[in-house]
Amino acid sequence: MVQLPKVNSLGFFEIRLESIGGLGANLAGKMLAEAGVVGAGLNGVSFSSYGSEKKGSPVKAHIRFCDLDTHIRDTSPVERPHVVGVFHEALAKTVNVTSGISEDSTVLVNSAKTPEELKELLKLKAGTIAVIDATSIALKEKNRVNMAMLGALFRLCPFLDTETMKGVIEKSLGKKYPQAVQSAITTFERGYNEVKFMHFELPEGESMPEYVRSDISALGYDTQPMGGSIVNPGNSFLKNLSISRSGMIPAYENESCINCAQCDTVCPDQCFVWEERLDRKGRSQMFLLGIDYQYCKGCLKCVGACPTSALSSILEKEGYADSHTVKHTFDLVPQL
Repeated sequence: MVQLPKVNSLGFFEIRLESIGGLGANLAGKMLAEAGVVGAGLNGVSFSSYGSEKKGSPVKAHIRFCDLDTHIRDTSPVERPHVVGVFHEALAKTVNVTSGISEDSTVLVNSAKTPEELKELLKLKAGTIAVIDATSIALKEKNRVNMAMLGALFRLCPFLDTETMKGVIEKSLGKKYPQAVQSAITTFERGYNEVKFMHFELPEGESMPEYVRSDISALGYDTQPMGGSIVNPGNSFLKNLSISRSGMIPAYENESCINCAQCDTVCPDQCFVWEERLDRKGRSQMFLLGIDYQYCKGCLKCVGACPTSALSSILEKEGYADSHTVKHTFDLVPQL
């Protein structure tokens, strides 16, 4: 049995994975726990928490390790993690992914940004930031983001054995997806080898933010609006769906567009922005202006439906969606 690098007062080494549905965090947590139990001789447990089971919904996976003399009877969410794995950097816009970390914690982020840029994005005061461009690796190796993130997580957890993990990957994927085993292992190895670290010391006189439970509603009997008003309606009208993208986005070329609206017909989130004006013969017609990337989940159904070369799939680059976004008319209307 190996020795854990650090544990909390209950004897647990705890990991929390912050992700969205479709990136494989739930499976990654299960495989991570299995590798610790089988390969490192530890007690371990993995479980997930999520809302609606669909692509793009926030997902958390919780993993606990301890030595064989300690029994795991706690399946509550990991609130004070030693390691946090953030599967999509845009999650920080809507979820407090670094909740509960200490100055000794490590935050692993799937991103092409530098550790210094991520420190500002995540508003971290101190701790270790690890960066891996898991999306690019997964696209290059034709595999999943979770395999690259697992490789990086193994680098952060030296008590785990990489050879054991390769066996777990083969066992998990071998029966259903034998053709994906080698690419998964290659993606895992690249994640392990390409992750980069940087530690930031806590400034003198400052302290880490207090932990605030995210599952407790701010509305109660004393603060609930009169009449039980719904203050956050269940729709995507004011939501940012960019966290659902997995590396590829549609690019629009105006010169090749024939305004056939095939893209708009298959788009599940009404991302395409249109304007009514007169054509060359003086008839009223709808003309496509572009894409509102705030609502684009990167499903690329529009690319498949486009009969010309007006839409193509490209690798999402930093700042591209912001600079090429065409806003819907209702986005320009002041909110009441």
